Amino acid sequence: MGGVWPQLSLRFIPVWQRNFRVWRKIMVPSILANFGEPILYLMAFGYGLGALVGSVGSLPYMVFLASGILCSSAMFSASFEAMYSAYTRMSEQKTWHAMLGAPLTIDDIVLGEIIWAASKALMGTLAIFVVAGVLGLFASWQALWAIPVIALASFSFAACAMIFTALAKSYDFFIYYFTLLVTPMMLFSGVFFPLDALPAAVVQLAYLLPLAHAVELVRPLVTGTMPEQVWVSLSVIAGYGLLGLMLSVYLLRRRLLA
Repeated sequence: MGGVWPQLSLRFIPVWQRNFRVWRKIMVPSILANFGEPILYLMAFGYGLGALVGSVGSLPYMVFLASGILCSSAMFSASFEAMYSAYTRMSEQKTWHAMLGAPLTIDDIVLGEIIWAASKALMGTLAIFVVAGVLGLFASWQALWAIPVIALASFSFAACAMIFTALAKSYDFFIYYFTLLVTPMMLFSGVFFPLDALPAAVVQLAYLLPLAHAVELVRPLVTGTMPEQVWVSLSVIAGYGLLGLMLSVYLLRRRLLA
């Protein structure tokens, strides 16, 4: 069963590779699906509301929105992969059970699934990143520093979503996560409008969750300025990732090895 802490090793790599090989067969439609909706948000809200709003502070609304969309897209993609796809491999296809016949542990499988979900989210987000760059929405090459932040955030969102995969009895269970956590985070974490437009209590709640911190780091980086309280935001994002990994490993050990 292992100790309380996840027993991490490089054995997660074959799990990641297996998922990558399967995904590679449907790579093009998968990427299009992952970044199509965020691009529609960017275009519709950016040009539509942008014509009315004009700018947010010193930023054109399109630029303000693009940085938020990068983060929210990572959240949705990582969460979807770590829940629906991972649950399918665990419960419906019994892929995880077959993996346990190899020299792999639950810890290896969970870590591999989380890193795969984060990788897939990052690839989809990079497609949006390229489109935003082509549209001239980034101030300088400093925007590239946003990529490792998005990668860390993707891992964090995937790890948190894996907790719900460990608890799920059916696909319907995931509706609670998207309705109660993912959608409110997207609406109240500074993606579409600045947080200072919200009541103080809502702002405080937003900063208890990882998406607001991801936006706080990514937005300055893509607009050519330096983010504030970098280590605080990084610590919150990484903390959610570590907690999600630990709890999901614990729950899945109980579920699959009991």
